[in-house]
Amino acid sequence: ERRTKDGKTLMKTNVIAIVPSAGLGKRFNPSVRKIFAHIAGIPVFIYTLKRLQEIKSITEIIPVLREEDVKKGFEMIKAYKLNKVKRIAVGGKERQDSVYNALCLIENNPPSLPFTKGKKGRFLDDTLILIHDGVRPLVFAELIKGLLNEIKGVNGVIPGLAVKETLKEINNRGYVLSTVKREKYWAIQTPQVFQYKIIKRAYDRAYKDGFYATDDAALVERIGGKIKVILGDPFNIKVTTPEDIEIVEYLLKKGDR
Repeated sequence: ERRTKDGKTLMKTNVIAIVPSAGLGKRFNPSVRKIFAHIAGIPVFIYTLKRLQEIKSITEIIPVLREEDVKKGFEMIKAYKLNKVKRIAVGGKERQDSVYNALCLIENNPPSLPFTKGKKGRFLDDTLILIHDGVRPLVFAELIKGLLNEIKGVNGVIPGLAVKETLKEINNRGYVLSTVKREKYWAIQTPQVFQYKIIKRAYDRAYKDGFYATDDAALVERIGGKIKVILGDPFNIKVTTPEDIEIVEYLLKKGDR
């Protein structure tokens, strides 16, 4: 273990980043696959991978791409010299399927990484999994460090933002049913960090039960895992529409923190 400047303990361990990038992007321009749309001349998912590549604590990055995009993905990764990407997992029908494919890839072929010498068979005990959407390119090192700093004593750490707007529950005809107390709710982002064993167990259980969720933490929660929420980053936006690309480029022009 080592300590941060504020005295908190930061575990000395392996961190593998899984980057799901196999979505169809139905709300994006149908003529351009969202992950290949350019931000400042660089494909979105490559921009995201470059950010993760710069994080020293991340020992490997596993992008998840649609099968027809794997060859193109490897070519781009080689061109941008992303040496932490050693392999690509093939995406599934849903995001959850894509992440599970990457988790199974790790289980079936655990890499030889730092901090495992003399610990044969204990690789998975010493591994953290960081799951980050390939279409969230403005992920900053400070956020990732914050997540890793807080993992000790819990099963997962996720970033979020307090909801500012009034929340209303409506029916399928658009009529208001009730007004919800927004103080109780947070909007959750990625990256999300988990102990490998707990996230794999949560995924195995979800598939056994036929359960699907919109984020990884929900799967850990349903098997009794302890999840901590830390303050996220308002600039850590998810590219969903072509307009989001313009917002990201505008933020970049304003200056990278």
